[in-house]
This record gives sequence, structure tokens and C-alpha cells, in this order.
Amino acid sequence: MQQRKIEALHSHAAGLSKMSNIPDDLKYTAEHEWIRMDGGVAVVGITDYAQHALTDIVWIEFLADEGDSVEENGSFASVESVKSVSDIYAPLAGTIVELNQDLQDAPEVMNEDAYGSWIAKIELTDAGAVDGLLDAAGYAALIGE
Repeated sequence: MQQRKIEALHSHAAGLSKMSNIPDDLKYTAEHEWIRMDGGVAVVGITDYAQHALTDIVWIEFLADEGDSVEENGSFASVESVKSVSDIYAPLAGTIVELNQDLQDAPEVMNEDAYGSWIAKIELTDAGAVDGLLDAAGYAALIGE
């Protein structure tokens, strides 16, 4: 399932011009999530590249609740667009401390401002593990930009 999501995103985005916004101050995953650290808490959302590939986002479903533990690469939400449904994965293991419930009423803000629209805040089991994620240059290389 995870590999299909990645292939679908790469396939669609291959036809897009190189226009993704990739802020230098964030970390990234190969599954197209971004991470901003706030102390020991990872603020997680989807990248600009992912929202372009998904097109119009119409729904988000939380598959985990606040207080739940998540495994690294464990699915904790899904995003539905007019094209498909894609899982959102925890970049690292930890405990969900907050879910952005506002997205359920206005999921389209993920298209409008990918980096201002966080999905979850996860208190990481090992905050140092974030150093193993992709930096902006690594993510740009991954998506061919």
C-alpha cells in the first residue's frame, strides 16, 4: 500500500513542472510528509509536492486518536482527494499529542498552504531520530528537483 502511494505520487507529479516548495528548515520522509520539530514534538503534515500530486483534497480521516502510540511508518490518518485516498504515515515512533481537527471542516487548506496545515503533533520516543530523516536537499533529490 505504501509503495503504491509513492508510485502514484511520483507518476502524477512527473507531469508537473518543477515547482514544489521545499523549506530548508524542515525534515522530510520518502512518503512525502514534512516534519517541524517543536522541542521533543514533531509537527507533521504533507509536502507541497504531495498536495500537488493528490490534487483537490476533500477529506481527512484520523485513524488514531490523541494519546495513541504510533510506530515509525505506521499509518495514523488518510487523506482523500478527487483522485485517490492516501495514507499519512508517522515519520518516527511516538505518541500523538494533538490532531488538527480543523482539517475535518476545511481539508482544502492542505492544498492552499501545505506547510501551514499540520495534521498531527507527535511526541517522539527518540527526538534524536529526526536527524535520520531527509533534509531539504535530500527531499529535492528524491522528487527530482
